[in-house]
Amino acid sequence: MKSQMSNLLILIVSFLFFSSLAVAVESDSPTAYSILQSYNFPVGILPKGVVSYDLDTTTGKFHAYFNDSCSFSLIGSYQLNYKSTISGYISENKLKKLTGVKVKVLFIWLNIVEVIRKGEEMEFSVGITSANFAIQEFLESPQCGCGFECKDSKLEMFGRNHSLVSSS
Repeated sequence: MKSQMSNLLILIVSFLFFSSLAVAVESDSPTAYSILQSYNFPVGILPKGVVSYDLDTTTGKFHAYFNDSCSFSLIGSYQLNYKSTISGYISENKLKKLTGVKVKVLFIWLNIVEVIRKGEEMEFSVGITSANFAIQEFLESPQCGCGFECKDSKLEMFGRNHSLVSSS
């Protein structure tokens, strides 16, 4: 009986040790937001709520996953929609071949296909046209449903009037 108790105790201690080790390893892995920063992008180009991601560091191919689609309006007139899975290719200062991200301009939904960081500006391209925004507008991630107008948002983003009318 004493031997069974000690075996049970060893089993419980081992389980607790390996469980805490797994949590520590999990929490040490970088988030999708820190991966963005490692490629010189601000976290705010992704809304809050990414639950997982995968990245092939040799090709730059990535997927970011949300529990559901994510939509919100920005101060000004833009509406954004992120599907539950977004994908593309990431490299230093450039996201290309994006899928799963749309912006509503006037009455038309357009796919954002490329994002390029140029110094202190971000250029968002929908293929035929693009718009530039200051990096400062992406220091915080927007929240699904309310964007930057949520009660807990500290920054008022996209306060300037930008438009997607300049040619690429």
